[in-house]
Amino acid sequence: MPAKILIVDDDPDIRDILKITLSEENYEVLEAGDGEEALRIINSKPLDLVLIDYKMPKMDGRKVCQAVKKDLLLSHLPIIMVTGKGDINDKVNGIESGADDYVVKPFEPKELLARIRMILRRTKRDLEANPLTRLPGNVSILNELSRRLENKSVFSVCYIDLDKFKAFNDTYGFEHGDDVIRETGRILIRATKELGTLEDFIGHIGGDDFVVITTPDKSDRLCQKIIDDFDKTVPEFYNETDRKRGYITAKDRKGGEQKIRLLSVSIGIVSNESRTITHVAQVGEIGAELKSLAKAEERSNFVKDRRNGYNRQKA
Repeated sequence: MPAKILIVDDDPDIRDILKITLSEENYEVLEAGDGEEALRIINSKPLDLVLIDYKMPKMDGRKVCQAVKKDLLLSHLPIIMVTGKGDINDKVNGIESGADDYVVKPFEPKELLARIRMILRRTKRDLEANPLTRLPGNVSILNELSRRLENKSVFSVCYIDLDKFKAFNDTYGFEHGDDVIRETGRILIRATKELGTLEDFIGHIGGDDFVVITTPDKSDRLCQKIIDDFDKTVPEFYNETDRKRGYITAKDRKGGEQKIRLLSVSIGIVSNESRTITHVAQVGEIGAELKSLAKAEERSNFVKDRRNGYNRQKA
């Protein structure tokens, strides 16, 4: 699949030149004529790289770069800043705002393509990520679990799943569903930074399934924080009518109308603190069982793995 690159420049002639240059590598190209339009695209579409002009109306490249790098889910998106010849301050300000590289106009096409290839290779190597949230995906999750098992680390794996997400998608559409997924990723990152450890790991299994790997002493408070923040945020994704009544209406398989409560989050916590875990598949099997128990509560909650039983926690 070709890399998806966003070109941001208020000059349509420059955008055309860049499109022609990038076509040599068969990149998929999107365009924006100013910084505000660029941010809308960046927040709505999965991208592999942004090529942005420093000086633009409405919002310059530096401000766009700052906004992207501050976003917890977008901070890994590589940005190349395009500056004017001899504008040393633009180069310095671009790099200080978080840009990964810069090129000077008029640019040499071969050099630009070489820089793009280098950054894309580096990003792919450094971050095997879910395209929607940019969180580490299945390969990284498996590697992280394997590493902790090999090191005989004591850990807790929090399997996070959204309840009633399909009904939400069917009612509000996939774009709004993607917004919920991205915000869930942000909630996990913020909660882990606040209550976890520096060694904690956050991954996106896919769809509405996530994982957080932490230590047993942190897992309870961390999961409760995730639940509290999710329940506080999720009503914002519904219209006023659904939000006030606390449910949406949808058709069941027989065509009958049913009431479906608002989204909630279920978490199963797998730990090797009280049981022996020898392989990654074992973690997944226990996690699936715990998530099923958590979902049975019909509200946000977590279920913690115990050798002699399960410990349920309700929001």
